[in-house]
Amino acid sequence: MRKIQVQGVHHITLTGADRQTSIDFWEGVLGMPFIFDQPNLDDPDEGHLYFDPGDGRLITVFTNENRTPDRKRTPMDPGCVHHLAFNVSKATFSQAVERLEERGIGHSGPRDRGFMDSIYFKDPMGLLIELACYRFEPPVGCTHADVMIAAHRIRVASGDYNIQEKHLAEAIEDLVQRSQSSLSEDRSAKNPYA
Repeated sequence: MRKIQVQGVHHITLTGADRQTSIDFWEGVLGMPFIFDQPNLDDPDEGHLYFDPGDGRLITVFTNENRTPDRKRTPMDPGCVHHLAFNVSKATFSQAVERLEERGIGHSGPRDRGFMDSIYFKDPMGLLIELACYRFEPPVGCTHADVMIAAHRIRVASGDYNIQEKHLAEAIEDLVQRSQSSLSEDRSAKNPYA
């Protein structure tokens, strides 16, 4: 038996209401360019809209002009999507509250997640959306996931409840030590001011 190895998210498809509501939310609120439009090839009564969330991957939405937005929270039963999280810069995150409130969109307010900051709100269909802003940049040649797994191991070894910035800083230092060479034989911390 062998795995079917995936290499990233190709796309996520959501069920929307009418076409314009989808365009107004995904492009008009979240700034995702509307890049492709065709019929749903499995249902000729539906449209299939494609948006670029910023990394070249795709968010797609099935639309139907006979459906109307329903802002009730989407189901949270086992197997249902709890929320979608999108990466934003620190500059954008710092403006999120103001920009959501300009539109009258209710939100959670900023949330401290230790390794990132988050804010939550619902789309017009009741799907919970998260804007997430990492508190770190991975070293060159490493990914956010590389830092997270290293920080997780440090946190567990320390007996701490959740990942904190101190774990991230130590993880980044460790990744740099392992991935970047130095002519120094002793790379330990020093005090040149002593």
